[in-house]
Amino acid sequence: MKKIYLLFTLLAISALQLLHGQTTISIFDNVLFYDGYATTIDTPPPPPGIIRHRNDLYAVKLSDQQLSQIGSSLTMKVTIKASCDNYDRIGNVNLALVPKGDTTYKPDSVSRIEIARYITPFMNKNMMPNTVPYTYNIANVAHLLKETSITSVYDIWLELQVFGVPYAANTQVAGCAGRNDVFYGSVDFITSGTLATENNNVLTPLNFQKNLNNYGASDSIGLTRRTITFNVDQALTDAIFVLITSNHGANNNGEEYNRRQHYVYFDGNEVFTYIPGRTSCEPFRVYNTQANGIYGPSPMSDAEWQSFSNWCPGDVIDTRIIPLGPLTVGSHTFVLNVPDARFVGQQGDFPVSLYLHGKTSGTLPVAVRPTLDETSGLSVYPNPSSSQLTVKAEGISDPQAMMSIKNILGQTVWSSQVSQPEQVINVSHLPAGVYTLLYESTKGSKHKKVIITR
Repeated sequence: MKKIYLLFTLLAISALQLLHGQTTISIFDNVLFYDGYATTIDTPPPPPGIIRHRNDLYAVKLSDQQLSQIGSSLTMKVTIKASCDNYDRIGNVNLALVPKGDTTYKPDSVSRIEIARYITPFMNKNMMPNTVPYTYNIANVAHLLKETSITSVYDIWLELQVFGVPYAANTQVAGCAGRNDVFYGSVDFITSGTLATENNNVLTPLNFQKNLNNYGASDSIGLTRRTITFNVDQALTDAIFVLITSNHGANNNGEEYNRRQHYVYFDGNEVFTYIPGRTSCEPFRVYNTQANGIYGPSPMSDAEWQSFSNWCPGDVIDTRIIPLGPLTVGSHTFVLNVPDARFVGQQGDFPVSLYLHGKTSGTLPVAVRPTLDETSGLSVYPNPSSSQLTVKAEGISDPQAMMSIKNILGQTVWSSQVSQPEQVINVSHLPAGVYTLLYESTKGSKHKKVIITR
């Protein structure tokens, strides 16, 4: 019965895509990753057209046909399937600009930008679910893929990256003894609308997965601060920073999970602050099927999660869009500062990726707003749910706010105006899956929670 229901769900999603003029472009289909610490695997070879740069890094050139299909709306879905790694790992999706016509490249010798980051859950390949989906709105990337000043000089390669280690699973997961394969990975683009080729986008890679810490990878020893100075060669009528950060390592009481305030400065002015993490990691418990990691045997309250967790295994790491508006020709500075960071025993890092996307004419056509507030007083329970959700907007309630639920395709499946700080929502009619609950106040603030129905 479950197989029939799953088939029906997939057919329904396909029908919705056709109805809304959506096209799904398969980029990677279940490529198999191997031990990140081992020598690169030569056999079996990767699928045709795909390069295995390292055990943790695959790349494929986006074809002219694929680029021609890209429309004004672009969503990327990454799916990671369990093999013989049962721990949480960082994964990434990158774009590489490779000289046109080259059939291969060395990753460190070309310009690259990171467009997505995710954390794998503590998965046991023998238990269900054994896959986890990650979904990203990469509408601004669509315009880079259509930019003729880029595509006339470079081929654009998409990289899928996940560093896995099988050593624990070799003894903890049945069927993994002696194996060095760690995860399967897939990437799909879901696109709709039309988007002609453009000649007014400027891409400036500024920092690619470069570690930040206070003991040797910062402006100076003792500071967890990075200053990046860059030049703008032509006036930009609109621009954004695209920033991805996450914390990892440093033993007990260090930066592996602790939540720290991050401050972003542009040309000496504070333009953005954030604390990485979710209000709760409970929505992702369903993917953490291995009895290890940070979850423990029982659900934890929002307060317990907020006391330490800056990431949730099985969740995306946010891509933060920082609007800058017009930029003048000349030198500019970006600063990321995490003053409360702690690195116990000089261990641990904040991997930082940053690029500038600007326009020489017009404005960026995507809605450019600061990242949604993930750490607000919006609480949802029970989560997951098969019947009703209770939503509390503590301290952010607005008698004319709008609340909506969106599916993984970004389609609104429920919406209502809310006049009370507590709202009960019937979700029994929704197919089992992962959704986003969005709370929008009349003052312009936005808050969201990941919810799961079953």
